[in-house]
Amino acid sequence: MKPVLDLVTKLGPARLAAMGAVTLTLIGFFAFVILRVSRPEMGVLYADLSMQDAGAVLRDLEARGIRYETRGDAGQTIMAPRPDLARIRMDLATKGLPSAGGVGYEIFDKGDAFSSTNFVQTVNHLRALEGELARSIRAIGRVQAARVHLVLPERRLFARDREAPSAAIVLKLAGDLDAGQVRAIRHLAASAVEGLKPERISIVDERGRLLADGARGDDAQGAGIGLDERQAGLERRLQAQVEGIVAGIVGAGRARVQVTAELDANRIETRSENFDPESRVVRSNQTRAETQQTQGPGEAGVSVGNELPGANQTPQGGASRETSNKNEEVTNYEISRVTRTEITEGGRVKRLSVAVVVDGAYAPGPDGKPAYAPRAQGDLDRITTLVRTAIGYDKARGDQVEVVNLRFAEGPAVPDFREEGLVASLLQPTKEDVLRLAEMAVLLLLGLVVLMAVVRPLVRRIVAAEELVPALAGPGLAAAAAGAGADGGPAPPEPLALPESEARRLVEFAKINGKLQAQTIERVVDIVKSNPNETVEVLRNWINDR
Repeated sequence: MKPVLDLVTKLGPARLAAMGAVTLTLIGFFAFVILRVSRPEMGVLYADLSMQDAGAVLRDLEARGIRYETRGDAGQTIMAPRPDLARIRMDLATKGLPSAGGVGYEIFDKGDAFSSTNFVQTVNHLRALEGELARSIRAIGRVQAARVHLVLPERRLFARDREAPSAAIVLKLAGDLDAGQVRAIRHLAASAVEGLKPERISIVDERGRLLADGARGDDAQGAGIGLDERQAGLERRLQAQVEGIVAGIVGAGRARVQVTAELDANRIETRSENFDPESRVVRSNQTRAETQQTQGPGEAGVSVGNELPGANQTPQGGASRETSNKNEEVTNYEISRVTRTEITEGGRVKRLSVAVVVDGAYAPGPDGKPAYAPRAQGDLDRITTLVRTAIGYDKARGDQVEVVNLRFAEGPAVPDFREEGLVASLLQPTKEDVLRLAEMAVLLLLGLVVLMAVVRPLVRRIVAAEELVPALAGPGLAAAAAGAGADGGPAPPEPLALPESEARRLVEFAKINGKLQAQTIERVVDIVKSNPNETVEVLRNWINDR
């Protein structure tokens, strides 16, 4: 312990403090590096959570002892260890988290139904219905969040007319919804609420755009779909069809297609009534037959017997008789009549114009590079025929289709047939890989800075001090050795600028190198002990020189 205490005394408080600070810095730095490298990789557990859901999720993670991190100003994004993301999500889903700030029918699982009033039950039913509809709407792609507001008028007794319910839906989207998805949301909400019609539902996105207008009533054209949206949808559909056909012939990315559709916005209602005189139908047939007999006066008188029913006596005398028959037939005919009422809604195709530009063919040239060659006119004619068939070309309608062969500014991409391996994966790193490499580079740079700025100067100072001690002690030791070797007795004492601790280090140094003998070493020690004042003076001079 004495050599250690001597070394501590020699270094002094300032050096000890500096060495302690350097040691603590190195320990802290390398501990940070080890912890950072050994820490599990974090992934996004949930993003864009409401304050209620974020607090509930964090409380659950803390109770289970799972490490997490929060991002964002209000902690809406929660990070968790990447290998455990799926398991954590399933565990939270069993507890109904996150609930996206809404409640469903589980609201009736809490509270006492017997102690709640009718008003509270009605409000809870409305909240539950809105929450369930919001959850169903969030299941649709591109819908990140949804809020539903229902207006259900109260049923009044002895009221004949009842106001129709309505709804308003606010969506937070990751992209844009097409017309079909908007209609699906409206019909979903209308089917879930009694008496609610799709045209009574308004839909707005987070940017304030009106996706569906519920204030136009039954006259809403196409259930909230405007003519411009229908035109854009038709153009996109035809463009995709034409690109699919042409790309299969000239190659992917070697054709450009532009479709312009002109729609007629007029609503036409036509009523017509036609009569066909050649087509007769018997409506009624009436036949009438009439027979009349008259008899003139004769010689025989009228008796009671002649007038009796069934009397068949032949009149006596020269009486005259007249008989007349009359047949009448009436036939009524109906001329066939056709009554037709046609209603043509707006939005029918009035005209189509399609422009197709195809690139030429490329073949390997003499220098190995692709050489351009224009396409034959026959190929262009066949492509034109296919395009006309795909769009439903109608010459009487005034449709136009143009297919032109032009060379594109950018040439075809040269395929790379090299096998993908480690090099390919390094050339196409993911976002996580880039962040990981940047983090490792920063840690490596900090390590180099610590080594060059702290460790290297410290080592150099220690090495220089060890080299300086033998140089200063060399002349004294040589003189002592020479005096002892000349007369075999003790040499006269000489001043030696070495403290006791340095003498001990020199003893160790002499033993290791084997350059001094035990007698010489003892002589040096005796010189130091017999001349303490001179030793102190030499030591003081040595300290001043340093």
